[in-house]
Amino acid sequence: MPGPYVIRGSVVLPEAELTWRFSRSSGPGGQHVNTSDSRVELLFDLGATKALPDVWKERALERLASRLVDGGVVVVRASEHRSQWRNREMALVRLAALLAEATAAPPKPRRATRIPRGINERRLREKKARAETKRGRSGRDW
Repeated sequence: MPGPYVIRGSVVLPEAELTWRFSRSSGPGGQHVNTSDSRVELLFDLGATKALPDVWKERALERLASRLVDGGVVVVRASEHRSQWRNREMALVRLAALLAEATAAPPKPRRATRIPRGINERRLREKKARAETKRGRSGRDW
């Protein structure tokens, strides 16, 4: 598989910390649909990994708490393709994207700003002019 899968910056998913499981996939197949294990489950032990900085690991454990099983293991499944190889690639891409999103820094808090008085007055003037235009369309003079 083309790799390494970069999470962000120079941090990559280490192949040694990935666990693969394969099973028969439901869905489209061919002549060997009942004999090939094309469904892929990728397991990554987030709690025990050494690949992520501690700050990122804590952030990811907190954000992915509902997805974790067995004390910190993230499971990603892929079964869209007939090929096990393509499903493996899909699972790796999904895991990298999931970890990149989970380890991202929190957004900066929004600074409250005021609308300038001139802009607000112009908006109200235009609103009044539009209302006057619409009022002039009523057929009271018939």
